[in-house]
Amino acid sequence: MKDTSAVEYCGIGRIAGPLIFVRRVRDVGYDEFVEIRDAQGNVRLGTVLDVSDERAVVQVLEGTSGLTASQSRVRFLGSPLQAPVSRDMLGRVFDGLGRPIDGSPPPLTGTALDVHGLPINPCARSYPRDFIQTGISAIDGMNTLVRGQKLPIFSGSGMPHDRLAAQIARQATLINEQIEFTIVFAAMGVKHDVAQFFMRSFEESGVLGQSALFLSLASAPSVERLLTPRVALTLAEHLAFDEGMHVLVLMTDMTNYCESLREIGSARGEIPSRKGYPGYLYSDLAEIYERAGRVQSSPGSITQMAILTMPSDDISHPVPDLTGYITEGQIVMDRDLFQRGIYPPIAGLPSLSRLMKDGIGKGRTREDHPHIASQLFACYSRVKQVRALASVIGEEELSLLDKKYMEFGEEFEQQFLRQGEFENRSIEQTLDLGWKVITALPKEELHRLAEEELKTYYYERPERVEPQLRSADERSEASS
Repeated sequence: MKDTSAVEYCGIGRIAGPLIFVRRVRDVGYDEFVEIRDAQGNVRLGTVLDVSDERAVVQVLEGTSGLTASQSRVRFLGSPLQAPVSRDMLGRVFDGLGRPIDGSPPPLTGTALDVHGLPINPCARSYPRDFIQTGISAIDGMNTLVRGQKLPIFSGSGMPHDRLAAQIARQATLINEQIEFTIVFAAMGVKHDVAQFFMRSFEESGVLGQSALFLSLASAPSVERLLTPRVALTLAEHLAFDEGMHVLVLMTDMTNYCESLREIGSARGEIPSRKGYPGYLYSDLAEIYERAGRVQSSPGSITQMAILTMPSDDISHPVPDLTGYITEGQIVMDRDLFQRGIYPPIAGLPSLSRLMKDGIGKGRTREDHPHIASQLFACYSRVKQVRALASVIGEEELSLLDKKYMEFGEEFEQQFLRQGEFENRSIEQTLDLGWKVITALPKEELHRLAEEELKTYYYERPERVEPQLRSADERSEASS
């Protein structure tokens, strides 16, 4: 990084949490990188959050513990935070600021990029259309992930979202294409055992060699969480748009990121908005999510799957609520399915992929995919209505057709949704499984399937013979 400033400021006006206030500064810009030297000569890094005629507000990345106002020195470096990026970073593990924590030296590189990236001209974007196979039926069959899409996962406390993220990282692939596919993983505010789980999962599955991990632990300063996704996305942009690779970016947990944003806003004295979050939460999240996509000038792409935990499973909470406005759908994890032991507990009705229709069908997955997915969705919606009715009048009072819907709902959850953590299903297996469970219903109920598809894939189940009670005479004859 080029040092453009020879001025060093002695002393700090005030220290407040992770922030320091430097008085009477000049020629300082917003988001400028800063070096802070404490009384022992140790150097900490920071960025400028706010500048006025009288002072500059700096957030210290390593925290302000041990800093004293009178004995600290501050130097502004004249440029924003830059991260060195290289193809050699694949197979490595870094902290939230991109510094190696796997015991190996930093990768050799001559490229340093602004962590905030460059805005993509909307006219230069290519429309996402190509299918990414995750090997998970609930996603591939019902909420298909498309290359260049932003598809978050809405979860809750105690739910297996970490296991699901690790499974997606292990299994995600591009079918029928010989193209380099890599994973960039960013974790913000995770516990040490969770970080160890991800590193072990990536290493044991063999995907670490084509992945880069950025881990900001819960013990790290909260300010670091604000930069972790930006550093990870900077590497992803280099791999996608400079190297021409297809990159899947997994980020967890965006709720921790937003909590850090609220903490910094409170320390700066900003006027809070909904639930104490800053009023610019929407634009800040959009700055991260909109770095996904495809551009016409490069064959590469960036696909994002961000995990966020909903406080009290409240989908109307500001973090999932604003995320839903920015992204192209969401995958929602269901508490009831989880408590019944179904993995992955992906809800059938609230989940949605808005770009699914453009990435499936003939030539991409299979010609029957759009119709069978729509039919499964419609039938499962009817199952929810029938279960609500059964809770009122009792299952014994249901009609024969409603009982068939109850049977379908049980098979759909136990055979289609339920899947092993290390079970990797192809898209053909997923679609065949969808046809298998739909045969629990009579053909007359399947209004969204074409006649040719029914002739090809649907088969009539043999009628179930109900056991009959024998009369007393028949019982006596059998005993004799």
